[in-house]
Amino acid sequence: MNIINNKSALTQCKSAIEVSHVNFAYSKESTPILNIEKWQVSRGEHVFLSGPSGSGKSTLLNLLCGTLTPTAGNIALLGQPFSSLSNRQRDKFRARNIGVVFQQFNLIPYLSVAQNISAAAYFSGKGNSSQKVLANTCELLDRLQLPSHVLHAKADALSIGQQQRVAIARALINSPQLLIVDEPTSALDADARDSFMALLKEVSDDNTMIFVSHDNAMERYFDRHCRISELSPPSTTQPPHAVKHTSKPKQESQ
Repeated sequence: MNIINNKSALTQCKSAIEVSHVNFAYSKESTPILNIEKWQVSRGEHVFLSGPSGSGKSTLLNLLCGTLTPTAGNIALLGQPFSSLSNRQRDKFRARNIGVVFQQFNLIPYLSVAQNISAAAYFSGKGNSSQKVLANTCELLDRLQLPSHVLHAKADALSIGQQQRVAIARALINSPQLLIVDEPTSALDADARDSFMALLKEVSDDNTMIFVSHDNAMERYFDRHCRISELSPPSTTQPPHAVKHTSKPKQESQ
């Protein structure tokens, strides 16, 4: 199967994410964790995805990142049949088009900030020169309000707040069209959370973003709030719906 890597061709698709009749179970004998009939995210939309622990949020993220494959159904990202690609094709597509901010940041502790970010650029295979990557890295750190000396600091020498911002820079270094952010504010107090969200909204304004949290108070930062509910029991006569959503007007970043 051919995969489109041309950015201008990918941007012609109006939908960033299209999920159709997808269910996922870890084995044939187990009950499906997710059963999503239809879910669509428009290009440029910022979506808040919520649900309690164990409700399937992480499973859905893994399906969107390609680290899991649906048991049935299809997932299209940026117009590409993502769930039908080979593992190698998915890895390449993800590296070039999807940025991920992990809950635990997943920085390599013994590498510098510059090395952590440039590694993501290297694995994208875009072929940018080291000078270009460094220039882009410095620009991102400046936008994220990190001092220039942080560039050469080891990741494990940074504060939690600094690591968090470096993780965002790493996710954005390849100019991804889709940004997936997994519970990055769970350890922050209200003031730190608000400052972080204002900054994240500013640097991700051009991206489609899926932001995952169990804290419903976060919905005010997003265009739309989608809730994942646990699947109905097997005896339920109503068809299970894994995603329910409500729309709201887009709010300007503070």
